[in-house]
Parts: sequence; structure tokens; C-alpha cells
Amino acid sequence: MSFQSFIYLIIIQIGYFYKKMMIDFYRKSFLEYLDSKKLTKSKSNLYDPINYLLNLEGKRFRPILTLISADCFGGEIKDSLPAALSVELFHNFTLMHDDIMDSAPLRRGKVTVHEKWNINAAILSGDAMLIKSYESLQHYKSELHILLFELLNKTALEVCEGQQLDINFETNENVTLEDYINMIKLKTAVLIACSLKMGAITAGASKIDSQLIYDFGIIIGLAFQIKDDFLDVYGDVKSFGKKIGGDILENKKTILFHNAYSKTSNQNKTLLKKYFSDSYKGNTETKINIVKKIYTDSGAKSATKNLIKDYLKQAKRKINDISIQNKKKNLLLDFVDNYISF
Repeated sequence: MSFQSFIYLIIIQIGYFYKKMMIDFYRKSFLEYLDSKKLTKSKSNLYDPINYLLNLEGKRFRPILTLISADCFGGEIKDSLPAALSVELFHNFTLMHDDIMDSAPLRRGKVTVHEKWNINAAILSGDAMLIKSYESLQHYKSELHILLFELLNKTALEVCEGQQLDINFETNENVTLEDYINMIKLKTAVLIACSLKMGAITAGASKIDSQLIYDFGIIIGLAFQIKDDFLDVYGDVKSFGKKIGGDILENKKTILFHNAYSKTSNQNKTLLKKYFSDSYKGNTETKINIVKKIYTDSGAKSATKNLIKDYLKQAKRKINDISIQNKKKNLLLDFVDNYISF
């Protein structure tokens, strides 16, 4: 190895450790803040399910994005922590209620709240978490509070719209690919975009840059959800934290369904219609295995992976328009890449 090559390798290693150190710093900062804000127990046990869900080992993808975004625009990490907590509380509120609607037995590899307690407890604790999410924004004063409050309001309503579309699509046979992309944009991507924009707002970023990083968040949010759809079929319970094949059992026409339906034979299209019909009452494992085989054989598996790569390329182009240092852009892209790439 030449001396120049050796020096280049050292520089690469230093860059890698710097990025890892920074991500660990963001995560540690948020977890320490989260721990300091633990909800106190009450005689009604309202907060027990909340603390249980928050203590489950999650990615903390959204609050870390808030902290990174604030740092990218020259803000103080400590100033963005209440906003980061707000998006994490809101996200977990949606998970608690989503698990009830999906009758999901697992969340992050552990028993869901409504299974561990009961549905009523999960509904009430979820409602309390939503209130605490808004309460966290009271840390900010005047105009800053108004901007963050309006953004969370807009995002919350869009997430509800996305969830309703997701429910509607389970019984709608005429869902298009465009319909599905719009649904996951509302259900998932807008909250990721909100997380980034909140960080930008707390750092005093311009309206233009705040919108640009929001748009960047929409792109990576779509990729994030599509990867989640992919792992629901091709992941494993231990790493995915949820039952494999859950979307298939719930008749969710994810990106895999649309890619398969557009590419497969008429015979397989008939099978997909059969298995995604409410009238199908056969063996669940048979349903998962046959649908999974159609997804793979049709090329939907590889097409979905390629779509995720395309979104990541779009994200890299979008971030070039944002007025932040290149090293911050790379840090943000590496963090996103770590969660979304295969």
C-alpha cells in the first residue's frame, strides 16, 4: 500500500468514527432528556403504558433527525430537545392507537400496550401522550411556539388522514400506486419531514431552508415506509420487531402488492385478488407464503429495493439545495442511509 493510500484510508476511518460519535451524541442527548422527563406514576396507572412503550428499544429516528437538523443550521442541541420530545411522543401516540386498530400483538419485539393492559388503557394512555406532545412545545415562547404548534397541528391532521386512507384501502379493490404513495406520505413521511423542520425552526433557519429540509424529509419518509413494507414480508421477527406478513394478513396493498400486480401473470393476479379479499378465510400461513412467492417471482421484491435506492438518490439531490455545510449534509445523509439502505 502506498503512503498516499494509507493516509486516505486513515482519513476515511476518521470520518467514519466522527460520524458515529456524532450520531451517538445526538442519541445520548435525547435519551438523557427523555429520561429526565419521565412521567410520574399516578394512582390511576395512566402513565404506566406510556413509560412502557417509550422504554422499548426504538430507533429514535425522528427525534434524532430534529437534533441533527438543528445542529445543521447552527442551533444549540439543548434548544431543540423539547421539539424532539414532542415528535417522539406524538409518534408513539400514533403507534399505540395504530396497534389497537391493527390488532397487533407485537411492537418492537415486545407485547403491545393493548395486549399487556387492555384496549381502554391503551386509548387513554395514547390520548395522554398526545397531550404531553403538545405540552412539550410550551417550552418555546411567542412566535417560535406558534410556528412549531401550527406545524404539529398540520402534521397531526395529515397523519390522521393517512391512517384513515390506510383503513379504507383494506377493503377498496381499486387502490392505485399513486393512491398508496399519497397514503404513506400522509401516514409516515409528513412526521419525518416535521421532525426535520422543527429542528430547523428552533435553530432559526430561513423559511426557504426550513421548507427545503421538510421536502427532503418527505422523500426519505417515503423511502423509510417502503422499506418498512419490505421488511414486513422479507424481514425477521427478531430484528423487525413485529409479526412477519402482518400487512398481507390485513390485506394491505403495499408497494410490493402494486409492483407484483403490474408485473405478474393473469393467473397470479387472480390469486392476489383471492387472498386480498375479505371473503378469504383460509390458512393464514398459506396466504403469507403464496403471496410472498408471487412478490418474489414477479420481480416486485427487487423493484421495491430499487425504488428505495431511487428515493435516496432524490434525497441526495434535494439536500444540495439547502444552505448548510457539506460535512453536515454528509452527516445527515449517512444517518438516513444507515436506516434506509439495505
